[in-house]
Amino acid sequence: MPVSNPQQAEHRPLCVIRESKINNSNIGKPINVLGKHQINIVVKKIILTFFFFASISNVYSQFEKIETFQKDLIENEITGSNVALVFKDDKVIYHHIENSKNPNGKAIDKNTIFPIWSMSKPITIVAMMILHERGLINFEDKVSKYIPEFENLTCKGEDGIYKCKKDLTLFHLMTHRSGYKYYENPEFFTSTVKYDNLKDFASDVANHPVEFEPGSKYKYGINMAILGRVAEVVSKKNFYEFLNHEIFNPLNMAETKFHLTESDRENFQPLYINNETIKGFTNELDELTYDINNKAYFGGEGLVSTLNDYSSFCQMLLNEGIFKGQKIISQESIDMMTRPYSKNDDNGFEIGFSFFVLTDPDRDGTNSPKGIFGWSGAHNTHFWIDSENDLYGVFMTRARDFSFEISKDFRKAVYSSLKSEK
Repeated sequence: MPVSNPQQAEHRPLCVIRESKINNSNIGKPINVLGKHQINIVVKKIILTFFFFASISNVYSQFEKIETFQKDLIENEITGSNVALVFKDDKVIYHHIENSKNPNGKAIDKNTIFPIWSMSKPITIVAMMILHERGLINFEDKVSKYIPEFENLTCKGEDGIYKCKKDLTLFHLMTHRSGYKYYENPEFFTSTVKYDNLKDFASDVANHPVEFEPGSKYKYGINMAILGRVAEVVSKKNFYEFLNHEIFNPLNMAETKFHLTESDRENFQPLYINNETIKGFTNELDELTYDINNKAYFGGEGLVSTLNDYSSFCQMLLNEGIFKGQKIISQESIDMMTRPYSKNDDNGFEIGFSFFVLTDPDRDGTNSPKGIFGWSGAHNTHFWIDSENDLYGVFMTRARDFSFEISKDFRKAVYSSLKSEK
């Protein structure tokens, strides 16, 4: 794994020549010289040291494009400090923090906590796959089986609101084909100011009309938050307890949670925002309260995490659902999660269970292979899994506005670097 700065590599002298005073008593005595064996040892050390530093230089040269990508984001005022990690063939091959020199920003370190927003969604999907594998849910089940208020779901139509002809199912929520979207005030459902539990949230949502008949279209929305309530009903635990027991504890994801303590706040990355009206760093636009006593555990947007924590989640997905010998989900579940169910915009990707899935690499244009899958978060956290190359990549920062180009440029830099390795 390359160090972040080659100048920080430790340099050790090959040999040390000590100055000594001439002692008259030594005059005339034979001088000890290095024997042939000792000379060979010194020469070997010199050669090995040369190749060591040469290999370090090659590593930096190989991943220079990724580091440049990170630097450019800061120089072009797109993000503040950022960190990137690439894991391949059972080891980290790149891990670099690029810190902003802006005095109002904050340096990233291994303890930095980021709001991951929609990168909460894949975690919720894995939770649902766990319930599915145990036979506790069926994706064709009506949502009203678990939350009765959805029995009388209504739809928006040309002539007004009417009772939906189709039942809302878990599959519709898993694939964002329910008809629910994201809402602004006053219907801002995923709010920890408005709600302190998922039961009340789900009850209110059930009384709100969907945009179209369930299953008829794709619409990105609040579906994972509803699934969190389903998980509570089935598991008889609150959603955070369920995630802790089934995912976070087995994956050693101790810093992934729905709240921030006072000490967590010290490690919470400030938001860098650069749009037409605001530019700078702030701690005042969290949107969610992250109150430890609030139990509205929104599975689509509510989690915070660290690079190390989320890397463990990615490693589990890459390793066929297994982490350090413990099975979280099966490969069959991963295959189901990453099967395309909906078309996306004309960019080469389709949508699985809250994962993007690359189906047309030529349109993507990053040298990423067909079949990679991943997701992103609103403050520009990004990840993807590449089973073909036994690789995953994670990028974290905290910046608005959101840009898919960051994910695309990261992948382009990574695959270009790997290509230069061959």
